[in-house]
Amino acid sequence: MLDRAYRQRLEADLAKWEAGGLLTPAALTAIRATLPPLAPGINIPVVLAIVGGLLISAAFLAFVAAHWIELARLARLAILFSGSVAAYGIGGWFARGDRPVLADLCAGVGSIIFGAAIALVGQMYHLGGDFAAGMLLWSIGALAAAALTGSRGALAVALAAASLWSCTRIFDLHDPQFSFLAVWLIAAGLVLAWNSRVAAHLVGLSALPWWIAASLQFDGRNVEPTFVLADGAALLFGAGLLLAAARWQRVSSFGVVLSTYGAFALACVAALEVATVNEFFHGRSWIASQPMWAILCGVAGAIFAIAAAAATRQAGAAFAAGATGLVLVAGTVWTPVGASEPWFAYAFELAAMLCLVISGMLEASRPRVVAGWIGIAGVIAGITWAVRGSLLRRSVFLALAGASAIVLATGLNRLLPRTGK
Repeated sequence: MLDRAYRQRLEADLAKWEAGGLLTPAALTAIRATLPPLAPGINIPVVLAIVGGLLISAAFLAFVAAHWIELARLARLAILFSGSVAAYGIGGWFARGDRPVLADLCAGVGSIIFGAAIALVGQMYHLGGDFAAGMLLWSIGALAAAALTGSRGALAVALAAASLWSCTRIFDLHDPQFSFLAVWLIAAGLVLAWNSRVAAHLVGLSALPWWIAASLQFDGRNVEPTFVLADGAALLFGAGLLLAAARWQRVSSFGVVLSTYGAFALACVAALEVATVNEFFHGRSWIASQPMWAILCGVAGAIFAIAAAAATRQAGAAFAAGATGLVLVAGTVWTPVGASEPWFAYAFELAAMLCLVISGMLEASRPRVVAGWIGIAGVIAGITWAVRGSLLRRSVFLALAGASAIVLATGLNRLLPRTGK
């Protein structure tokens, strides 16, 4: 299925080309005949049905909660079981009636009821209060439901439960839970099987909580969280770029989504490094300030980005690889508190964000351009408003950086017309 927004732009372009005499009516008809049908959209009746279903579900839960203590345990189990069966049964009925949105909603509601059943059964029978284990069981059940029904809603429930499980375990044990990757990879496999952009966004977004928790769990171990976040952003961005360069449409589409989240993560990390690292980074080397597995992830992300640039041989991919490498290099040249200002690190961060903007412009990637501008704004704000250091020296640095950018723009303005670009 083609993306609905893309189809709307295509229809507008076809009408414009026909009006301009570039396409004949016969050619226009032939082009439209080759396009696959669009997936059914969400219209007003579907919206009303969704709202009605949610209200009925809320009424059911409120009624059960009001009489929960009065009900016998067997009756409670029967209600929970019948609720799940009813949700999935109605979803199957909607699926047979070619109502995929409503069927997806029912599968998601069924997954939520399954999670509520886990908590309530544990309460009824006074089972061990292992919150994380309950989240893992919920995630496995919802993931199975997503795989069997193709429900994006069930996949969202599964990834949310898995994120809660992994984050809880990380902070409880002070150790990264790499087992989360098993759930994430299964979800990524479903994305490729479904060729769904919505599912790709869910999977890309679910990678961020795990990295954030993994970077913050080093309590009192002199590990710089923003460096760990930079490694994660580089891995997500580089892997997305490499997948986007693949020949297979499903893999490429998934890679584009991953690279979008990686670009925004890279921009946020650049701003955070400038704003916070110089306040907390105390005299330890770049390697000593983060675990080896995080460093290897960052290096792998840089290698993936370079491989994508080599595979596509496009300037935009090369600038994207440059942005990835510069953010990582900025961490290696950072100076601890008490030493001179980290001017080289500031310069590398600004150059990285500029490369991100140029990359997005060359590849017509609006999210990447937006991410780059956000990163530039964040880096400039961090340099300007940092607590330590001389504000006068920072103003000189920013003035020199601005003058360099103007000189570069002047040179490119003279070169580009000669090349016809």
